[in-house]
Amino acid sequence: MGSKSRIAKDILSIILENRKDNQFYIEPFAGGMNMIDKVDGKRIANDICPYLIAMWNELVYNDWKPPFISRDLYNDVRINKDSYSHFLVGWVGYVCSYRGKFFGGYAGKVKDKNGKVRDYQDEKSRNTLKQVEYLKGIEFKAVDFTELPIPENSIVYCDPPYRGTTGYQKSFDSDSFWNWVRNITKDGNTVYVSEYSAPKDFQCVWSKDIKNSLSNTENSGSVKTVTEKLFTYKLKTNE
Repeated sequence: MGSKSRIAKDILSIILENRKDNQFYIEPFAGGMNMIDKVDGKRIANDICPYLIAMWNELVYNDWKPPFISRDLYNDVRINKDSYSHFLVGWVGYVCSYRGKFFGGYAGKVKDKNGKVRDYQDEKSRNTLKQVEYLKGIEFKAVDFTELPIPENSIVYCDPPYRGTTGYQKSFDSDSFWNWVRNITKDGNTVYVSEYSAPKDFQCVWSKDIKNSLSNTENSGSVKTVTEKLFTYKLKTNE
């Protein structure tokens, strides 16, 4: 959910414009890795979900080849997570679910609105595996963003759960998040945040209208236009 793949090049042209040699690029909410897979150099990818990070680690560094996931296996993994490896739970929960929402419904073969049969699990699997080559060298972490060590003078891109939406494994405190952004900016890091809106002491440096499907499955659903924005904290002269 909330993949930035469609606008990654637009955003990265701003985020990386003044990046220096050996400067870390960090994503505290890396999720599907749809931004960081287009960045090179020193990188840290974090997500609070240990299943998701275990999945990426297994794919990138252990050359894991995921199996086909049947509906019965999907349901068993969903109910009995502790009986399976973390990386398999991550694969089943995200890659084999609609919209990449953790166990949000089995993604298999479905007829679209035009009557065409599409295998969404196969499509998502192939797209995910294509990313693996571009993720080599990344340091993966699975901690809350507040516990993530930030090397000095890093570029930090945040794609947090948007206010009023789902997508975090526990209740997300947006106010604490914005305070955290202020603090790490004051520490000398360059920080960018994707959101629809931000507190008044943040400035919008980029925006674009995007059409998003509201369907919880891959069938035809409502579509609305939202304005994606990129924000930075406006440091005061005495900070």
